[in-house]
Amino acid sequence: MKTALTCPCGETMKGANEDSLVEAVQQHLSQNHPGLEYDRESILFMAY
Repeated sequence: MKTALTCPCGETMKGANEDSLVEAVQQHLSQNHPGLEYDRESILFMAY
């Protein structure tokens, strides 16, 4: 199970599970990188 992802801006998001990680990454993108969106599969592909 992948539960972390580091954004190229340097911020690392973590989740207790894949669902919470996807939610955290999508929230980070909407707040810090407006207009940049990734679907669940893309986020999990980049996660570790």
